Amino acid sequence: MFNDIGALELVTLVVLAVLIFGPDKLPKVIQDASRFIRKIREFSDSAKNDIRSELGPDFKDFEFEDLNPKTFIRKQLTENEDLREIRSSLDLRKELNEVADSVKGTEPVAAADPAAALPGPDLAKKPAEPAEAPRSRFDIDAT
Repeated sequence: MFNDIGALELVTLVVLAVLIFGPDKLPKVIQDASRFIRKIREFSDSAKNDIRSELGPDFKDFEFEDLNPKTFIRKQLTENEDLREIRSSLDLRKELNEVADSVKGTEPVAAADPAAALPGPDLAKKPAEPAEAPRSRFDIDAT
């Protein structure tokens, strides 16, 4: 939560706290704030336990962190066997090297997989110009 706060920002916060609350009230404010945070954590933990008990034994492995979209997608991508198989069959580095070699005009490195060594389109050639320029939906000169 506070990973992105630097030393200068932390010192600024401490100085502001001393200026706002004063050196005599600051320990009491810090104590009250820590007590408040502790109560919120206890409330959150009890709510999580209540939800887990209400869901029943089918959801004993349920984690609330999985409800975060980033975590959910990452978990689905790593645990799904079909996606793991697709990801292992794709070798992006090899594909990029083949494209770079064809652009440079050098021979690609021999691949272990004969199907991967099939020739692709020649990317070094300039694409043929279309016979007629594509029409724009908007009149550029009118705007």
